Amino acid sequence: MKKKQRQRLKDQAPDTLTITRLSHEGRGIAHHDGKTVFVRGALAGETVTARTTLIRGKFNEADTVEVLEASPERAQPPCPHFGICGGCELQHMAPSAQIAFKQKVLEEQFRHFGNLQPKEWLPPMVHNTQDYRRKARLGVKFVVKKDSLFVGFREKGSPFLAELSSCAVLDQRIGSRIMALRELIGGMDAKDTLPQIEFAAGDESVALVFRHMEPLSASDQEKLVAFCRDLDWKCYLQPGNYTTVHRVWPLDGEDRLTYALPDFNLTMRFHPLDFTQVNAAINRQMVKLAIEMLNPQPHERVLDLFCGLGNFTLPLATRAGHVVGVEGDAAMTERGYENARHNNLSNVDFYAQDLTADFSGQPWAKEGFDALLIDPPRSGALEVVQYLPRFGAKRIVYVSCSPATLARDAGELAKAGYTLKKAGVMDMFTHTAHVESIALFEKG
Repeated sequence: MKKKQRQRLKDQAPDTLTITRLSHEGRGIAHHDGKTVFVRGALAGETVTARTTLIRGKFNEADTVEVLEASPERAQPPCPHFGICGGCELQHMAPSAQIAFKQKVLEEQFRHFGNLQPKEWLPPMVHNTQDYRRKARLGVKFVVKKDSLFVGFREKGSPFLAELSSCAVLDQRIGSRIMALRELIGGMDAKDTLPQIEFAAGDESVALVFRHMEPLSASDQEKLVAFCRDLDWKCYLQPGNYTTVHRVWPLDGEDRLTYALPDFNLTMRFHPLDFTQVNAAINRQMVKLAIEMLNPQPHERVLDLFCGLGNFTLPLATRAGHVVGVEGDAAMTERGYENARHNNLSNVDFYAQDLTADFSGQPWAKEGFDALLIDPPRSGALEVVQYLPRFGAKRIVYVSCSPATLARDAGELAKAGYTLKKAGVMDMFTHTAHVESIALFEKG
C-alpha cells in the first residue's frame, strides 16, 4: 500500500461495526458498505469502532479503536505491550474462550473436509497461559532516532520492532530479562550489526545464540560471555548461516540442553538449534496422551513418522516391542540414537528419509506395523497418508499443528477404512490463533 493511501486511511474517522463471528485467524468479522471487514482486536458479539488499515477488492482489514459493547469473553491482556507487539494476538480473549475457539476451528475443518466428526471429543489440553514459551527468535535493532536498542518482536502489522521491556509468554528466565538484553547489546560496539538473538531453554539451563553480521571485538564477545556466565547459561555466536553457530561459553562440557518426560522416566537431550516443542508442560501432557491412545503392547511394532529427536519414539519404546522412527533430517536421527543410548533403550531404530518422496522401496517401509504415530509439519502429510494403509496398522495417532491439513488427511484415512475415534485441541501456543490438535484413528 502506498504511503499516501496509508495516511488517508489514518485520517479517516473510524467506523462503527457489529462483529458477527471470528475468522480462523481470530479476527472479528463484520460487514460494512457491502464488504466483509476483518477486525483485529474484536470479539464475536461486540460492537466496536474500527479504523480501516487495508482495502482489497472483496474485503477490508481494520483495527479496533474502541469497544462500545464488550463480549463477556473479553479479558484484560496480561502483557502491557498488547496492542503494540504483534506476538500474541488473542490476549484480549479469556483463555477458556481461546481454547473453545480453537476447538470450534477444528470442528469446522473436520466438517469441511469430508463431513467428519470424531466419536469422542477429548477435553482440551491446557496449562499455564504465561511463562510457557521455551524457544523463540528475538529481533534486535538499534534505533538512532530514539538512541535506544530494542529487543523482541515486531509491532502489530509493521516491520519495526516493538519497544518491549518484558514478555509475559516467554519462559521468564528470558521474558523478565528483555531490558537486561537491551542494555547488554546497547553497550556494545556491535549494536548496529547484531540483528537477532535465538534462545532455547531446557529444564536446567538456557542457551542464547547471538547472530552478528561483522566480527565481534574481544571486548564485545567478553560482554556476551559474562552475561551468560553470570546466569549459568550457554553462549553461542553465529557469524553466518546455521552451520557457523559455535559455543563460546562454557568452554568445555557437553553441547546439550535437556528436558524430562517424567511419565516415562526419560531425559531428552537436544542442541539449541534442534526442533523441540516450545511448551514443555503441554508437551509432557501431549506425549502421555498420545501413548495412552496408541496403547502399544509389549509384542507390537510401532512406526513413528516425522519423529525428530525421538520425542514420541522413545516413550513408545518404553511400552512397545520395537519402534522405528523416521525423520527427514539425518542429524535428528543421530540425535534420536543419542537419546536412546542415554536412556538405555535398545528396541528402537531411526532412519533418515524424505517423507514427501516415494519411500516404498526402503527396507523399513516393507515391514508391517501394529500401530503408527505421525507428527508432520504444518503442510500435513498427504503423500504419506496415502501410503499408510500398506503398513497394516490397526491404530494411528496423528499429532497436528494445522487443523486444515489434519482434517484433509483425516478424509483420506476415512477413504482407506480408518474411523476417526477421538480428537481434541491442545493449547501449545496460548494467546495466539495457532491450533495444535491430536486425533486417534482405528481400522474398521
